[in-house]
Amino acid sequence: MTYEEQLAAIAMRDERLIVMTAENHAAIRNLPTILGDRFIDVGIAEQTMIGAAAGLALRGRVVIVHALAAFLTMRAFEFIRTDVGIADLPVIMVGGVPGILSDGNGPTHQAIEDVSIMRGIPNVQVFCPADATDLEIGLPHIIASGHPCYIRFTSDVATVAHNSKFHIGRSEVVCGPAQGLRDVTILTYGTMMRYAVEAASMLEAEGICVQVTNMRTLKPVDVQRIVDAAQSSDLVVTIEDHFRTGGLYSIVAETLLDHTITAHVLPIGFGDQWFRPARLSEVLVHHELTGLALARRIISALDEYPMLPQHELSIATHGSTQH
Repeated sequence: MTYEEQLAAIAMRDERLIVMTAENHAAIRNLPTILGDRFIDVGIAEQTMIGAAAGLALRGRVVIVHALAAFLTMRAFEFIRTDVGIADLPVIMVGGVPGILSDGNGPTHQAIEDVSIMRGIPNVQVFCPADATDLEIGLPHIIASGHPCYIRFTSDVATVAHNSKFHIGRSEVVCGPAQGLRDVTILTYGTMMRYAVEAASMLEAEGICVQVTNMRTLKPVDVQRIVDAAQSSDLVVTIEDHFRTGGLYSIVAETLLDHTITAHVLPIGFGDQWFRPARLSEVLVHHELTGLALARRIISALDEYPMLPQHELSIATHGSTQH
């Protein structure tokens, strides 16, 4: 079922549901004829959309709004904070083309601080599905929560079998041992999960025990999974198409400090720079985010710590799937 089909099905069952967009129809272009006056396009006016959504939610509606992630989270930030967050209203905010999915649109369209911005607002949840199937599994639970939520939208086809038992605030192990000691634990979310799984496969072929965890929701976050990763792994790796500041790396650091735990952590994300605009396949190569590049970076990190087992990487000839 596509995202559009799922929204239509939910709307047919629940008359409270209203779908809104700020002229962002890519994933929902057929909904206007299906939903009629329960579909509202405000034009390029994200602030107006959030204000109107808050008003509808105050009248008992559940509102799902759509806009490009960069404009939704930044242009309408004050409205989200004040109208939706403070009032704790059931407004679901779906951000299109987040992170590296913005392709060659340039820094103005790069939402690589959106998680940081949204998780800083009390009451607002953050859901970062790995692919379309993960989104389909989680969306009904997000709607049923009755709280506002920011969703990093993706229509990627699933490359792993997801756990259909979705709980807000819980992650899922997508490959590697679910428990026990291991060399590396990779914590990731969104579109980067598929490349993390590729990297794990290459590392496993070299005899390195790797677990890959799809964090799913970054707020609330699966605290126990982070603690377990630190206590059960030689190296914890965070992989994200987001600034390291305020994203998963910051979340992991905050969690470990809260629990007085230290760990070797390799943060893979964007530092104090924008990513270079290009086709997605070129962005992955340029910023060393392909499966092969990630595997090499993880091996290098393992070799930096003399107290950890040393590994020789022999995967230089392996291919890396491009998106």
